[in-house]
Amino acid sequence: MASIQDASSIDGAVTAGRPPVLEVVGVGASGVDSLDATCRRLVDEAQVVIGGERHLAMLEARPDRRLVPWPSPLLPRLSGLLAELGSQRVVVLASGDPLVSGIGSTLLRELGADAVRIHPGVSSVALARARMGWAAEESDVVTLVGRDLDRLRRDLAPRARLVVLTSGADAPARVASLLVEEGYAGSRLTVLGDLGSPDESRADGLAASWDGGPAPRLHLVCVECEAHPGRSARSLVPGLGETAYDHDGQLTKRVVRAAALAHLAPQPGDVLWDLGAGAGSVGIEFARQHPRNEVHAVERDPVRAERVRRNARALGVPGLRVVESASADAVATLPRPDAVFVGGGASADLIDACWQALAPGGRLVVHGVTVETEVLLHEARGRLGGSMTRIAVEDLDTIGNLHGWKPARSIVQWSVEKPVPQSDPEDQS
Repeated sequence: MASIQDASSIDGAVTAGRPPVLEVVGVGASGVDSLDATCRRLVDEAQVVIGGERHLAMLEARPDRRLVPWPSPLLPRLSGLLAELGSQRVVVLASGDPLVSGIGSTLLRELGADAVRIHPGVSSVALARARMGWAAEESDVVTLVGRDLDRLRRDLAPRARLVVLTSGADAPARVASLLVEEGYAGSRLTVLGDLGSPDESRADGLAASWDGGPAPRLHLVCVECEAHPGRSARSLVPGLGETAYDHDGQLTKRVVRAAALAHLAPQPGDVLWDLGAGAGSVGIEFARQHPRNEVHAVERDPVRAERVRRNARALGVPGLRVVESASADAVATLPRPDAVFVGGGASADLIDACWQALAPGGRLVVHGVTVETEVLLHEARGRLGGSMTRIAVEDLDTIGNLHGWKPARSIVQWSVEKPVPQSDPEDQS
């Protein structure tokens, strides 16, 4: 595909025999009248316009312009459709800003930035903030389009303002039910429909008594979070209390978990292997650090694996992937990690496999409670470097009418960062 710089004009004409750039035009709810002169010319001069039924209905039929609805399913048929269109001038119509949970994001991911040019309109998020009087820096966007509703749980916090992108006429009712379940029954909901059109609508109410009825086909939900005074909010800081998890005793204690996550150092978009996941706490809290983080939790016990899934949903990261397998059998099937946590069952072969798979700059953290595992970790540190720490946690307990400290088993923690190869400065010249 031609790069944007290769295009000889804004209409994406063929340059040097290459196919034109795919022009993606964002249209407001009021239709093509919302377009500026440049975008209107793109649409008028297109030989092919692709879009949903609603978008194509905005255009009048013309013998020199073909209107093509998106194929279904989209992704398996996308390349065939584009190949069929060849070097024709193609415009894609999308809603508002095509990069806000829109087709623009899909096309960029599938075709690459050089093959797609985005012409955004005013997004529904921008219109919603304008209607609510919310500054962008004081509110957050949560997209549930094509995603699990439980994803919203991660972002709930006292005084949070959320612009929630949804789909389905019952979406506001489902959001209200989740808020009540999470202890946010007093939160205020505003459903904004058909933003920017003559049919724009607004419905307000409280989560506890929401009865707004079916939402318009095009809508979003604005939430002003109000937590129940007796409900403790869940922080995104690592080290959630043990009561946040359903477990059978196989749970990394919060102090130890926080220490592990400090060494795993999650960054946005990182991939983590959580090997021997138990209740899934380390992987879940890694995933909670950023919506783009990807976690693969490996647990051989089916009962515990299902428990990990439940915990992940309850804590707002339903996208966490659970692999029912022995760790040694699973590592060859997983995507390359930026971080690896081995919570139990460490062996020399498993450590070597994790080290080989780990991306440069990646972090490996292994916990052990037995002398045999401690010896193994000493040997690994001798070969690969890193640091070792023994973590002993004692909790206050009752002794008759008095109190004393009850120790848990000490944890030996080995953490190491894989070196990044240093290139020769002369190679950069």
